Amino acid sequence: MTPSDAVWQQLISGLHASGRKAALAITGGGSGAIGELLRVPGGSRLLVEAQVPYDEQALATFLGFAPAQACSADTAIAMARTARARAARLAAPGSDPVGLGATAALISDRPRRGEHRFHIAFANAAGIAHCSCVLAKGRRDRAGEEDLVSRAIILWLARACGVAAPSPQSLFAADEPYAEAVIGTADALDQLVAGELNRVTIEPDGQILLSAPPPVVLFPGSFNPLHAGHVLLARVAQELRQQPVAFEISVANVDKPPLESATVRRRLTQFAWKAPVELTRAPTFVEKARLFPGATFVVGADTAERLFGARYYGCDEARMHLALEEIAGSGASFLVAVRLDATGRVRTLGDIPVPRRYADLFIEIPAHRFRLDISSSEIRARLIGNS
Repeated sequence: MTPSDAVWQQLISGLHASGRKAALAITGGGSGAIGELLRVPGGSRLLVEAQVPYDEQALATFLGFAPAQACSADTAIAMARTARARAARLAAPGSDPVGLGATAALISDRPRRGEHRFHIAFANAAGIAHCSCVLAKGRRDRAGEEDLVSRAIILWLARACGVAAPSPQSLFAADEPYAEAVIGTADALDQLVAGELNRVTIEPDGQILLSAPPPVVLFPGSFNPLHAGHVLLARVAQELRQQPVAFEISVANVDKPPLESATVRRRLTQFAWKAPVELTRAPTFVEKARLFPGATFVVGADTAERLFGARYYGCDEARMHLALEEIAGSGASFLVAVRLDATGRVRTLGDIPVPRRYADLFIEIPAHRFRLDISSSEIRARLIGNS
């Protein structure tokens, strides 16, 4: 079944008016979907960007890794996740980003031994879903296969954007195997922000895990934004501990309002295909030590100094010692980096009056291994000044 031109234009107009912001990535076939979307006025309301990483190296660059097979459901899902991360980064704050990835193996100028097929996936706030179809060989020419895959992409995008539309299966004959699968629906990030969960792990490929093994080395921070200093410090900590480093962001804060879901999602896009992130509701190190017993925390000297600031314990020194005793009892430790404080002074572990009983908790990262006098607040100030 092929929809009439009028019905098709109405569907695309509905997509444009859906309120979503979408990024598309298409390889192997189906790129005509981009033209279809832009042929109907209003495309800028929907599309943030559309990429066609057709070459093998272009696809690897887009994903951040070389997929085992270009035309597979796994690759389409990875493309959708990456596209959604880009949509979240490029769209205005508060938008509802959608990523769509499509990969196809169609008629070529060389004989194709394998099946003619496609895989399309989308990633949105509800999760991830994908569809696949094996096309009957010889039934259509290249243009015919291209047209069908393009239309299937638009129908799958409609589902991602909450716009009523037929299933892509309606485009194909009964003897052409078609399948759909949903691989994620629960929004664990919203549950975390709402206080229903205490910890969620976000893998570099975007997978959300609720019971991942706790990391051995953890780098806490707000990462607003993530910058070169963070990346270098994580690398040095990994070399010193000979263990991979995970970043940690607490959605709850001691002296700031809690982070909103949209803010958390924007910050997570910075880590796509780079590093795992632990999202927690643990604003203090004693709470972090409960979630990650035995972990090594990577901190700057300014953060380490706050561990001994009475005001962080309600000006109750007894509470401070109880917290430090619990942290020590958990097996936690701290790698402490040189930092420049707000007055421009260089602060090191040696500048902190650490009580002798807690000295073994702290190990200094030598300045020759790491020192970068930059902060996220400075970067934000520059961005505001240049805006």
